[in-house]
Amino acid sequence: MEPESGISTPPRSPSPLSWVNLSRNLILAYQSLGVVYGDLSTSPLYVYSSTFIGKLQNHHNEEAIFGAFSLIFWTLTLIPLLKYVFILLSADDNGEGGTFALYSLLCRHAKFSLLPNQQAADEELSAYKYGPSTQPVGSPLKRFLEKHKRLRTALLVVVLFGASMVIGDGVLTPAISVLSAVSGLQVTEKKLTSGELLLLACVILVGLFALQHFGTHKVAFMFAPIVIIWLVSIFSIGLYNIIRWNPKIVHAISPYYIIKFFRETGRDGWISLGGVLLSITGTEAMFADLGHFTALSIRLAFAFVIYPCLVVQYMGQAAFLSRNLQSIPNSFYASIPGPVFWPVFVIATLAAIVGSQAVITATFSIIKQCHALGCFPRVKVVHTSKHIYGQIYIPEINWILMILTLAITIGFQDTTLIGNAYGLACMTVIFITAFLTALVITFVWQKSVLLAAMFLLFFWFIEGVYLSAALMKVPQGGWVPVVLSFIFMMIMYIWHYGTRKKYNFDLHNKVSLKWLLALGPSLGIVRVPGVGLVYSELATGVPAIFSHFVTNLPAFHKVLVFVCVKSVPVPYVSPEERFLIGRICPRPYRMYRCIVRYGYKDIQRDDGDFENQLIQSIAEFIQMEAGEPQYCSSESSSYDGRMAVISTRSIQSSSSLIVNEIEDFDANNSIQSSKSLTLQSLQSAFEDENPLIRRRHVRFQLPTNPGMDTFVREELMDLIQAKEAGVAYIMGHSYVKARRTSSFLKKLVIDVGYSFLRKNCRGPAVALNIPHINLIEVGMIYYV
Repeated sequence: MEPESGISTPPRSPSPLSWVNLSRNLILAYQSLGVVYGDLSTSPLYVYSSTFIGKLQNHHNEEAIFGAFSLIFWTLTLIPLLKYVFILLSADDNGEGGTFALYSLLCRHAKFSLLPNQQAADEELSAYKYGPSTQPVGSPLKRFLEKHKRLRTALLVVVLFGASMVIGDGVLTPAISVLSAVSGLQVTEKKLTSGELLLLACVILVGLFALQHFGTHKVAFMFAPIVIIWLVSIFSIGLYNIIRWNPKIVHAISPYYIIKFFRETGRDGWISLGGVLLSITGTEAMFADLGHFTALSIRLAFAFVIYPCLVVQYMGQAAFLSRNLQSIPNSFYASIPGPVFWPVFVIATLAAIVGSQAVITATFSIIKQCHALGCFPRVKVVHTSKHIYGQIYIPEINWILMILTLAITIGFQDTTLIGNAYGLACMTVIFITAFLTALVITFVWQKSVLLAAMFLLFFWFIEGVYLSAALMKVPQGGWVPVVLSFIFMMIMYIWHYGTRKKYNFDLHNKVSLKWLLALGPSLGIVRVPGVGLVYSELATGVPAIFSHFVTNLPAFHKVLVFVCVKSVPVPYVSPEERFLIGRICPRPYRMYRCIVRYGYKDIQRDDGDFENQLIQSIAEFIQMEAGEPQYCSSESSSYDGRMAVISTRSIQSSSSLIVNEIEDFDANNSIQSSKSLTLQSLQSAFEDENPLIRRRHVRFQLPTNPGMDTFVREELMDLIQAKEAGVAYIMGHSYVKARRTSSFLKKLVIDVGYSFLRKNCRGPAVALNIPHINLIEVGMIYYV
């Protein structure tokens, strides 16, 4: 199965100790070097130069260098190694990682979600890693958080802020990585001017963003070798510098040197932590990119390759600087031996581009997750790979990132100032992740609140010290991620707020089922041949758009299906569990409900099979309802607005209908052929001067089953005839406005902010891949 069709539940994996599993994880560990660690492995380019600035320039001595290395060593050990590799990689959401994966995991185990579609009736998915039976009965803390809506709103704001900071990383990482890489030209004999370096960096950045539409899969095989060569280079240079300049640097592993560092530098040393934390930038990628690999492969790559190489490189730089204090502003390139300078410069530039590519792709993934969970306007998502889920490209976001990155690069022209902004963004994400992990420990892993509090206090103490130092540098460039995050968070929250208000309007203005039943099976209108798919965000009840339509145009299709596309808090939904079918009115009305479920990383493909799968699912529901009434709840006979949902997970093939596939090849004359056309005939058709246009049609027939109930046969025949007559999609073309009695702030948010976003984002019909030729839009005004 192609990954883009929406992944199903993965097959049972072999034993963790088997050779097949080990070899698979070793291959994934190799691949992760180019995707996950490009950013983290290029940090040595700018850490020391960003640390020894400001008032710390008065402490350029051997003890300060030793203390700085000790801080870097223990920071790498406690946060990336201990927190992320050994703890956080286990807090996955069915193999997916990242801020939104943690939030999705929490929403599935407690009623934390504010998203309207996720609060509707639903059935458990097999993709749910933790079933209801394993959930805690209800701790006081859980009940407290579920009871207070403001706390749940605050949790969503925290998650959105963390996601916004990740987007900020997508702006800052290319700027600092490329500028740091090209800065090596300033230590050569023929130094380039600042303007020439800036121009070169801008050209590289424009080229980097211009190549995004090709997709990273075309250069994926280049990524890992580049990073491996880079890691071997920095490891060798670090080892050379340790032996050549100061082998005593090994003693600086002792935390005693940290105490000596702060005893000598005092407040200046604390402020310098804003530069030290740059050594762990890119750590969040280990967790965010978990879905592309496995936890074991990422652990192997970091513990046995990345961690040793970085430690030796930072140790080697410290050994060199302890004997060459004047070289601190260009510490990395100055520490490279002359004969290998140019090869290392080239590979450093390539590694910086790789690191930038990885974080840009991660930004695209974050935007897609935000959109899937109803927190970001609809944008165009292009999937550039058929084999890797995360390989996506969002044109609008790509060009916005490019403009912002160029503005940062040209505006600051200094890696130190950009580093201040970069460090604040990175540490904020790490700080928020610790908080969400503590909630996962309590509500998902069902550990004691005391254990979660110990985890939180321990890491918050360490990260809080770094975060406070980064906040001190807000005036020196640190304000950039704050402003960017505030802008993106406002966009997310305004969109979420407007969407929720629109949903609540639909919820409170549903069509009365008594009114619908009083109209009779004909609904008091002309029932024309065909299938009418009425799209709505409601998972229960009949939307107001239906009454608005029949009031102005008293005719409707013979078969009505109310479709609700719903995002559920899992990464992927199996195709066998995609549709949930129910009946709204008694059988003669021919009115059904369909809930189409997608995970937050699922891909909604325009493969033309949606209509056929929907018809098959409804037919299966009709058969199941007649033959096995236990599938339907008792409410199904009362028709009071509650829906009996039937999962179609048991459908392997259509047992209710016979499926015939016909292929049409249209050129000057229409030619029909069966599905068994040979590959050679297809190739010759397309190589002809007048290439044929291939069109695939699916026709349904009733099986020859003499024991089938008469009413079931009649209903299935009506369904087939309606499908043959054609399918129409009915959607609301809505205008959302604030009530006249609303406050000024609400009018500003709805009438200005939300309306602007709706007008400038993709339409719902385009986002849902609805064929324009079959679309009917019904205008409605929502006063929220």
